[in-house]
Amino acid sequence: MLSTGARPLLVAGIGTVVFVATLALVWHTADTLMLIFAGILFGVFLDGLARALRRVVPLGHGVSLAAVSIVLAGLVLGGAAFGGATLVREADTVSQTLRRQAQSVRDWLKEKGIDTRALRLGDEGKGGAGESGAGASLPSPGALLSDAGSVLGQATAIAVQVFGAVGNVFVVLALGLFAAADPSAYRDGFLRFVPPRHRSRAGEIMNEIGKTLRHWLFGQLVIMAAIFVCVWLGLTLLGLDGALVLGLQAGLLCFVPTIGALAAGLVIVLAGLAQGLSGALGGLGVYLVVQALESYVLTPFIQKRALDIPPATIFAGQILLGVLLGLWGLALALPLMAVAKVLLDRLYVEDALGEREPAHPA
Repeated sequence: MLSTGARPLLVAGIGTVVFVATLALVWHTADTLMLIFAGILFGVFLDGLARALRRVVPLGHGVSLAAVSIVLAGLVLGGAAFGGATLVREADTVSQTLRRQAQSVRDWLKEKGIDTRALRLGDEGKGGAGESGAGASLPSPGALLSDAGSVLGQATAIAVQVFGAVGNVFVVLALGLFAAADPSAYRDGFLRFVPPRHRSRAGEIMNEIGKTLRHWLFGQLVIMAAIFVCVWLGLTLLGLDGALVLGLQAGLLCFVPTIGALAAGLVIVLAGLAQGLSGALGGLGVYLVVQALESYVLTPFIQKRALDIPPATIFAGQILLGVLLGLWGLALALPLMAVAKVLLDRLYVEDALGEREPAHPA
């Protein structure tokens, strides 16, 4: 039998071990957890669309979810059918332009005496065999087999990456559909693990997390669509090649705050360099105007209710999550911080400290 004084020490030790083990588990399964969280986000998106449809048409949850899913699938397939060829053509043009401009940047750096071998932007070394002319000897069978093995190895690596990407997309879609099909079942199942005296409060917090994620997600989609249209139209008016693809990548990268905007702007400037300095400056000007519109008009107006977090805090949290969780943490930093904010406000500020947020004026 343990003495009365030893029991708290034993409980503290067990709690420390469980906490450390949980952290280790999260660390080693971070990619899987982020994939699950992405599926939950997609489920929140589908559930939000179904809720909006039920406000207009008196349908059951299952029927409204099926209708929303069919419409989304039709839009995706229709867009791929009618705009897929244009996107592929413009994507190829933009890709070739970016490679040429990257090579130009590399040559300029070499002229300035800067070592650019680590950048690997050029194709150095490819002409070694061809420079020998007709006098070059034919490769041996062993060399041919080695080259074939190298090509097969690269093809296998590419196939694995493609299969992994398709598998991730399938997992996100499946998780989202399952979660949106019966969200109350998963909510109630989680609440069964909460002590009965805290279930009501836990249910309120879960409802608020879902509401916050819905508001943030739909607001972010509106912002992404606005940036896509504005950048596309602006670059089209300037006459830049690949305006549709450049606008699309700008809108998609807007999902990743700060860093995504910088990457999108860099791509636009590099693509604009193909038409000279005026093209690069014009593309940069369009993107700066669009980013100012997003930062000072769209985001404060649309996302104020969902994510009232200072920009410096968002940037610091994004860097931290990117270092800890990699690309997933970088891409999902904002919704993760939205969930963390709700938990801190309700569990710590209100329940632990006893403070309440002041009422906002109407």
